[in-house]
Amino acid sequence: VRFVEFGGGLVQPGGSLRLSCAASGFTFSNYAINWYRQAPGKERELVAGITSGGGRTNYADSVKGRFTIARDNAKNMVYLQMNSLKPEDTAVYYCKVPQFGSWGQGTQVTVSS
Repeated sequence: VRFVEFGGGLVQPGGSLRLSCAASGFTFSNYAINWYRQAPGKERELVAGITSGGGRTNYADSVKGRFTIARDNAKNMVYLQMNSLKPEDTAVYYCKVPQFGSWGQGTQVTVSS
């Protein structure tokens, strides 16, 4: 089981980024999957989740209305569209199925002017 995140970078406040995650080693379409983030000195937190078929999503209150999670089961990919970014969104972002697997290397998102 492997998760590879990419698409992070440095962006100004108010800007946008789209994160991608490639999953492998399991039947991707059978499982819900989440995006998490960990800011320096803080615990890792759940940012967004999506059900196996993509029909339901959930978001942390801090990102509701700004972030959108989506998945492509044909490509074993999950995405996180992040708009109206704030400095407090700065963190390393990870994707993972909650039930199993190890954390990937994550992708760094830095929001700064």
